[in-house]
Amino acid sequence: MKYSFLFLLCVCTITYQLQAQQTKLLVITKTNGFRHKSIPGGKDALAALAKDNNWQVDFTEDCLQFNDYKALKKYDAVVFLLTTGNILGEAQQEVFKKYIHKGGGFVSIHTGTDTEKDWPWYMQMIGAKFKSHPKQQQAIFRVLDTTHPATKTLAAEWTRFDELYNYTDTLNSNIQVLIEVDESTYSGGTMGVHHPMVWCQYFEGGRIFQTSLGHTDESYKEDKFLNHIKGAIRWAAKLEK
Repeated sequence: MKYSFLFLLCVCTITYQLQAQQTKLLVITKTNGFRHKSIPGGKDALAALAKDNNWQVDFTEDCLQFNDYKALKKYDAVVFLLTTGNILGEAQQEVFKKYIHKGGGFVSIHTGTDTEKDWPWYMQMIGAKFKSHPKQQQAIFRVLDTTHPATKTLAAEWTRFDELYNYTDTLNSNIQVLIEVDESTYSGGTMGVHHPMVWCQYFEGGRIFQTSLGHTDESYKEDKFLNHIKGAIRWAAKLEK
């Protein structure tokens, strides 16, 4: 009886420690503008990644966690998945700022530059503002950094079909561009020779990652893209340098 109790206590202790160490993600899919049909596929893909990597993931569209820092701080990273428009109130914006200032991680998939466009702090954090996009088409992407967790599984060139964003503002000097798109390989680009599509930065205490890829349903079934997202989350959540 004594040994059974000790065994049960040991199992409970190990389970608690594993749960405490488990990476926790909050995924926001709220939209206040265009709503992508690929949101369900994106959620399914992130749920599968979470299962495969022993992450805990919570999906929401009501942003209630942003009402209270104590609720938000339990997450290692916040993911904006295909969000659009203004999705946070002023009080929620302040909580989010505190989360970043306290070292929180943030990953934006595809539409982060088309979210909270009237909030100057967020625009500095995300790094650029969405302007336009041509029709979806295939293009060649140049991987500038093959050592970052989000790009280390990619070759120097990556050919894929997606929706390709143009931006109104130049990226700030703290941004590290990881992937550019070659405008000579498609029509409708307005950024010139150096057209950023994926970047990251350390911003006011937090880790910020923005990928402009991921418009289509097919993206969330593509191994290269999913490895790209997995690496982005691992970096933002401080699981890798």
